[in-house]
Amino acid sequence: MTDADPGDAANEEITPAMRLVVLQGKHRALDEKIRSLQAQPYQNQLLIQRLKKEKLRLKDLIERLKDELVPDINA
Repeated sequence: MTDADPGDAANEEITPAMRLVVLQGKHRALDEKIRSLQAQPYQNQLLIQRLKKEKLRLKDLIERLKDELVPDINA
């Protein structure tokens, strides 16, 4: 038996690079969902609009994270 708790992995701190990968995955998934909804003959425009806003919010978060990860050359 080990002392390791199976919940330990969930308690590990996520790095900014890992968070970036997760956010990019969510962004791609939203993009696919939006395309799928737009391809349907009867579109739920309100849902599509909400998903697009969420996609933009994710894009902003992704860009902020990228800025944090890339060191400022003029610093």
